[in-house]
Amino acid sequence: MNTSGLHHLLGAYVLGGLDSADSQRFEAHLENCADCRAEIAELESLPGLLDALPVPDAVALTGGPRPAAAPEQASPVPRAVLDEVAARRRKLRRRWAALVGAVAAACLALGVAAGPLLNRPPQPDASYSVQAGNGLRFSVDLARKAWGTELAVNGSSMPSDGTYSLWVRDRDGKEDRACAWTATPSGRIKVTGATPVQLASIAGVELRDEADHTVAVITVP
Repeated sequence: MNTSGLHHLLGAYVLGGLDSADSQRFEAHLENCADCRAEIAELESLPGLLDALPVPDAVALTGGPRPAAAPEQASPVPRAVLDEVAARRRKLRRRWAALVGAVAAACLALGVAAGPLLNRPPQPDASYSVQAGNGLRFSVDLARKAWGTELAVNGSSMPSDGTYSLWVRDRDGKEDRACAWTATPSGRIKVTGATPVQLASIAGVELRDEADHTVAVITVP
């Protein structure tokens, strides 16, 4: 095998940058080249030392400007080795940039996909609505709780003055006032109330005015 003229591969060999075929060729060359063996002995710790250098310092070694106060010295490191280090570092930076970009894109996609799910309000266990002959409309969402039932009231075209309350009647005929509010000029209301009556025991919900007159009734089957 002709192994002459392979000295230029020394830097890449020291840094582990040769493929299998070129490594075998260079190792065969080493058997007959005392100069390359001696130089490898001097440079065997170079990869670890160069990897420990900050990127600007490693790039400066390849021929970049030196500080004005530093004396001019011939670099003890072959130019081929330094070129290989610079190429190796550029490849490493590109790989990290691609990895970071992929992770960021995945996180963004996950956030976009999961956002609507995370922001979706909890669904009620039951919903009822009623519309009276005078145009009054209101709905009640019922949510089962350990302590009883939570009620979310939404109304439109409601009376624009006075005080109103929502009463819950259980299946034994007992009543409990869940919430009360003052009418708004717009006729719209959104109120949350609560009752100790469990959802399964609710027989109906009544809207009453300040004189305790029933304005609208929702029957719960």
